[in-house]
Amino acid sequence: MEFKDVVIDTEEIANYLYTHLAKRGYAPGQEEVEELADIFFDYLIDKEVIEDDEEEY
Repeated sequence: MEFKDVVIDTEEIANYLYTHLAKRGYAPGQEEVEELADIFFDYLIDKEVIEDDEEEY
């Protein structure tokens, strides 16, 4: 199995969620989308899909 280094941050997740929620007719606020992104990021860590890297790029 080959592994790739992928960098995912909550801002990227927030933008993705906002775009797709808006396409589906929802009008989320910035604060709500950022909270959802944080929750989703934590979920990915809990499921060991990603590792939390404290180092900023």
